[in-house]
Amino acid sequence: MPEARRGGAVERGVQDSATKGGGDPADAGKPRRRQARGERRIAQILEAAGRVFCTSGYTAASTNSIAREAGVSPGTLYQFFPNKEAIAVELGDVLLTRWRTTYGQALTPTHMDLPLPELLDTVLDPLITFNCENPAFPVLMHGSEIPGQVTEKHDALHSTLLTRVEEMLGSYLPEAPQAERTRTAEFAFALFMGGMDLILSHEGEEREAYIRELKTAMFRYLEPVVGDVLPRCPPRLESSAPDS
Repeated sequence: MPEARRGGAVERGVQDSATKGGGDPADAGKPRRRQARGERRIAQILEAAGRVFCTSGYTAASTNSIAREAGVSPGTLYQFFPNKEAIAVELGDVLLTRWRTTYGQALTPTHMDLPLPELLDTVLDPLITFNCENPAFPVLMHGSEIPGQVTEKHDALHSTLLTRVEEMLGSYLPEAPQAERTRTAEFAFALFMGGMDLILSHEGEEREAYIRELKTAMFRYLEPVVGDVLPRCPPRLESSAPDS
């Protein structure tokens, strides 16, 4: 069996003598093409694993079911991943990187001068979209049987996210005690997570309705806390009735 992936490090490509200077220069591109094919195959397997984890759960999922979903043989899967745990670790790394990028762009100082309703739209919309587009994320991050390597990285990232929220609250409420900022950040995030569970369990118009409910709940919780220090929304101008 070809050399398998261990502990999350995938064998991305095979070097040959041409790339080391000892072969025909015309062959130098071949390993790169093999590497690109390997990357595409890895992405294909990870996408299939995400679907299987969502439908079957991590514990019930198997490498055979993942291979079948990916449209490859088990032998091909084992060229890149030695077991289900290695797949979960790699997929977890990919999703956590996407999540870090998403919330990093959402929770930026440039959004802090917005009125609260607009601030919630600007911050929550990309976070909600990420979770809807990556349903394997909550499955991998919160399951009891998930490899510890995944949950440890998630917990560390979760702590970083809460720190970012606390810092934003501190800029609004510099006189507030640290314990109060921490409590507010944790409760706001708990509201978000609870709302996401409901959002992900619905589709179509009902999902949109639950998104609106989440934003309403977040507004009603945060408005008494930071509403006085945020700019107010400009008054809406009533449209004039057309002349008859």
